[in-house]
Amino acid sequence: MELKNRYPDEALQEFKALIEEKIAKAQNDLELIRSAYMNDGNNGTDDTAPTFKAFEEGSATMSKEANTQLALRQEKFIRDLKNALIRIENKTYGVCRVTGKLISAERLKLVPHATLSIEAKKMQR
Repeated sequence: MELKNRYPDEALQEFKALIEEKIAKAQNDLELIRSAYMNDGNNGTDDTAPTFKAFEEGSATMSKEANTQLALRQEKFIRDLKNALIRIENKTYGVCRVTGKLISAERLKLVPHATLSIEAKKMQR
């Protein structure tokens, strides 16, 4: 099934380069997030007041949860970007999955993993 409504191969290659760059940065960010919560060791509060230590432990738990959420969001973002690369290979990249129309290049540059046009996104509300 050949889509009449699709981006030319040159444009797809440009989007591919943009997405690969975003994946590399996102994976780097994910490693930073992971190392931040892996290294949540002792912050030298052994000899301080017990109330402060309890407060700090609560804070560490909160930041660990926040980091876990950040990591999960980052993993989903990377997965979405990788799926966009598959759509480029299939030459279906940039086609709205609801309307079948092309998603604007401006939108794809801002949200390269978008699968909905602005029109379709507004219909969801």
